[in-house]
Amino acid sequence: MDFTIRMYTELLQAMQAAGYSFSTLEGFLRNPTPNTLILRHDVDAMPQNSLAFAQIQHSQNIRGVYYFRATSGSWNDRIIRQIADMGHEVGYHYECLTTCKGNKELAILDFKKNLTALRRLAPVSTICMHGSPMSKYDSKDLWKTYSYSDFDIVGEPYLDVDFSKVAYLTDTGRRWDGHKVSVRDKVDAGFNHPFRSTADLIAGLKNKQLSSQVMFTFHPQRWNNNPIYWLQELVFQKTKNVVKQYFYVK
Repeated sequence: MDFTIRMYTELLQAMQAAGYSFSTLEGFLRNPTPNTLILRHDVDAMPQNSLAFAQIQHSQNIRGVYYFRATSGSWNDRIIRQIADMGHEVGYHYECLTTCKGNKELAILDFKKNLTALRRLAPVSTICMHGSPMSKYDSKDLWKTYSYSDFDIVGEPYLDVDFSKVAYLTDTGRRWDGHKVSVRDKVDAGFNHPFRSTADLIAGLKNKQLSSQVMFTFHPQRWNNNPIYWLQELVFQKTKNVVKQYFYVK
């Protein structure tokens, strides 16, 4: 069964067996070494699932980066501190233009307020846009007017990773070819891949089909051992994919 904690653990094992090292986003931007994976986690909801991912990684001496939204369904002080204490990178999953309805002056104030609050819990050196697929606003457009470097931010993956060199794989849509139904969680990439399921991806790792540098994006709320949550997420994502594909994907 796909998108379970067991399958996620098997995927991590396949990554290690393929000889990759692991890096946080900040670490990679500062030193983009070959044969490196960036494990990015967008904590859109159910932060306890992200804590479980962080604990599994920590038990295997793996570090990742976890991006928290400034919403009650994502932000959890205790979990943010626990994840940071394990050595993982913590970042801000901003969506300010959506929450401020396109008003950039209000959005940058909202960004500063939430970033300051997050930094009270953990060091924050990178940020990452939350796609907000049902919104007409793209929060990355905030940086057409302002500069995140003014806030001591090292980078933003959609703006600072060279995806002509770094392959991008995301579980958006609860599938590994989710870029086909994604509104904003996609990049102009120089790599194509044949993977749909996690089993396909594991086979690809065993067969050396992945490139030297890869960013993986996980949404941990999609990965569940509990059959009720697992089924709810399956139905929700299938419905959401249809809506996005017909009304939002360009």
